[in-house]
Amino acid sequence: MSTLNLEKSDGLLEASSEPINPDTYFITHTAPESLEADEKRVKEFVGKHAETLEQGEQHPLNILLLDLLLRVKKIFDLFLNQLDYYNTYFLEAGYAVIFMHRKYSLQPYNRHFSQYSALDLMELKSDGSICVSPAHMDKIKNALAKYQEFKRKEMILMIDFLTVNDYLFLLRSVTQAMNQLKRCALYYLAAAAEHKIQSGAGPMTLKMDQVPKFLRPLVSNWAPQGYTVSFKLETEPDLLIPKSRQALLRYGHQIVIGNLLTKRKSEVNLITHDAEMELKLSKEEMRDGVEIESRIVNELVKRHEEWIKQRTSNDF
Repeated sequence: MSTLNLEKSDGLLEASSEPINPDTYFITHTAPESLEADEKRVKEFVGKHAETLEQGEQHPLNILLLDLLLRVKKIFDLFLNQLDYYNTYFLEAGYAVIFMHRKYSLQPYNRHFSQYSALDLMELKSDGSICVSPAHMDKIKNALAKYQEFKRKEMILMIDFLTVNDYLFLLRSVTQAMNQLKRCALYYLAAAAEHKIQSGAGPMTLKMDQVPKFLRPLVSNWAPQGYTVSFKLETEPDLLIPKSRQALLRYGHQIVIGNLLTKRKSEVNLITHDAEMELKLSKEEMRDGVEIESRIVNELVKRHEEWIKQRTSNDF
């Protein structure tokens, strides 16, 4: 079977194709040049919101982590759109958000305009000035007002990365900085990294190597008291729940959001160690434009609040 390597895997897998050891990765790999500056921004952001948390003024800090294909991007546009949904819904639920995203990927509220070229949203007037197209004015105005309000209140910090190596160093730094928030931190992990495409006698197959192999040190060492959410995307219904439970046992985190690729916009499963819940949109809700991500975020907020209430003396 021939193999086409689209790009270097940045050390995610060694030549043996065995998962690397997360305990030695940061010793044997070079940190990105921007890491020190990014760490400073994160610590300032977390410190500011930690003070407001102590005063009981807002919800816990939430983090969104996104890493997607660097080359085969179009295949995974669905993930970009989903993370924009989650990002904005968490902001609107009162969370401060650190949004780690792949460079040039979708930004908060951009999903409303992702189907348009930027030039289609503007018009050139007869006097040479440029204005927003009247057809899109209300939608742009509403999205811009929300986005600028969150920026003004310093409720969102966006940090970009390009390679898997960048992502892993940032992941460790950000989660360690947020560890001071203990149970008041929510880690929302939606990372996947492309490794190679294999072709042979049959159709071309895309093989994924998932970044969550670093989930174990995150849960055990970097942020052991936080509420951690991971994803599981499957094409086979019979595998979704068992594989989600395997992930919970392997990494020790709190919940897996399970998606079937064919039903990702209307149906998901929330899987914990001892229970599962199906969230499903009705035909009427889908017709009315209800987004499944809004239901997911509402449920996660409730569960996170319960997690915070379970504090022990060791949490202080």
